[in-house]
Amino acid sequence: MKSSLLAVALFSPTVLASYSLVKEYSGSNFFNGWVFYGNYDNTTEGDVEYVNQTAAMSDKLAYVTSGGQAIIKVDNTSLVPYNDKRNSVRITTEDYFSAGSVILFDATHLPYGCSVWPGFWTKAAKWPEGGEIDIVEGINGMTANQVALHSTAGCNSTSTANATGTIGSTDCSAAAGCTYSINQANSYGAGFASVGGGVYATLFEDSGISIWFWQRSSIPSSVTSANTSVDTSDWGTPAAYYPSSSCDITQYFEPQQLVLDITLCGDWAGLTSIYPETCPIDGGLPANASSCYLQNVINSGNQTALSEAYFAINYIKTFNANGTVVTPSGSSSSVNPTNTAATGGGSSSGSSGSSGSSGAKTTGSSGAIMSREAGMGALVASIAALFAWTLL
Repeated sequence: MKSSLLAVALFSPTVLASYSLVKEYSGSNFFNGWVFYGNYDNTTEGDVEYVNQTAAMSDKLAYVTSGGQAIIKVDNTSLVPYNDKRNSVRITTEDYFSAGSVILFDATHLPYGCSVWPGFWTKAAKWPEGGEIDIVEGINGMTANQVALHSTAGCNSTSTANATGTIGSTDCSAAAGCTYSINQANSYGAGFASVGGGVYATLFEDSGISIWFWQRSSIPSSVTSANTSVDTSDWGTPAAYYPSSSCDITQYFEPQQLVLDITLCGDWAGLTSIYPETCPIDGGLPANASSCYLQNVINSGNQTALSEAYFAINYIKTFNANGTVVTPSGSSSSVNPTNTAATGGGSSSGSSGSSGSSGAKTTGSSGAIMSREAGMGALVASIAALFAWTLL
């Protein structure tokens, strides 16, 4: 029993409990601090054109509802000629978030359906050298979210990690990355929307990367009350866990930007070996390289799928143990969590926009905030106490 408690202290994915709010993307200010891609999908070969901010806003592909939800969607009203692509949105945060960060993503609807391939993920300035964390990703008729890390060779996941998800590929440098399938019900697709969505939480630490999912009715109070700080101590076993023992986080993962996008078809959803698994081919014909595109993208498109190809987001909140973000210039910037939300807009041309205030919107009283250094000191003290107890 004593040795088991010591092992928990040493290998728990939540070694630091409290993190302070540094950024909140929500309400009318949601799109402040993001850069719109403004180019065709040249990363996954999808059949979309990622429009700039001006086009996205004017065409209602990116907007905030009267109720304060951020909507990001694929164009489902235009007639698309053969050989053309359908308009969509990809946005990336101006700021980067270093190890020692927690990311909360609260949504009521995720894009899904035949040809649809959304992502909420993170990336470093250099890819793949700086790493990538796929928090939300799915294609076509999938009903379970797939989590993954992407890195250069040497980073792996391990079946011995304490996680509730089903582990898949373990080589993070492989094309698919090192994956977990979320086992909780309603983590993606129509099921996610039917229960009012939920929250994905990511803990990005030097000791490992952990991802949790809670559907709406199961979100812990430590998340719903996370206004100026968040306490991870009651989150339990994560759905996906990548410990530093099998992937040296400090070596393979640099500060990360957040990314939201929706593509169509491409080199996963549109593969002839994958697309027909959940999406029947018209007329019962064999699948070919054009099946996904022809059935879903051109002309008026597949309205059954395109009508569901949108994010409805309540908020994205990021927290950091040191209360800092990494600016586009690469310098760390301290953030006062009592400031109002950032007010600077992203660029409408796909290049870096001007940064606004680095403050974050907050309500309620401030919770306990622990620096990473103080947290590590507390951890060492706790382990020392446990070790001493084992000698009694």
